Amino acid sequence: MKKITLKQLLALTLASLSLIASAAAWSGVAVVVHPSNANALSEADITRIFLGKKKAFPDGAEAIPVDQAEGSPIRSSFVSTVLKKNDQQIKAYWAQLLFTGKGTPPKEVGSGGDVKKLVSENPALIGYIDSGEVDGSVKVVHQF
Repeated sequence: MKKITLKQLLALTLASLSLIASAAAWSGVAVVVHPSNANALSEADITRIFLGKKKAFPDGAEAIPVDQAEGSPIRSSFVSTVLKKNDQQIKAYWAQLLFTGKGTPPKEVGSGGDVKKLVSENPALIGYIDSGEVDGSVKVVHQF
């Protein structure tokens, strides 16, 4: 059996702690709306809104999806978990809809903080943020 030096053991321990800390820091995806929005949304509703197949909340009010920046880890997680696509597939999906004139992708903003600010100011918006960013300015309608 190969001997592990103290230096190697320390490096392995630090790497393990770093992985655990980064996993704990990212707690999941929270789909958020304005606090005044009383709608209950299923995962299917959310998927349809973010794929442009549904334009209204269950009560008939306009639903406008907001995406995080392309390439962000939270967006990739949302796309794979909720929309059941990867980043390239969602890009191709929207390119096809744009080309045929059948839809436009959600507005893209920089970060979870940007999404939270916009959603907290506009009852028509729906977005997603890291669960750890949730506060009283938005209402969680679903968590993944």
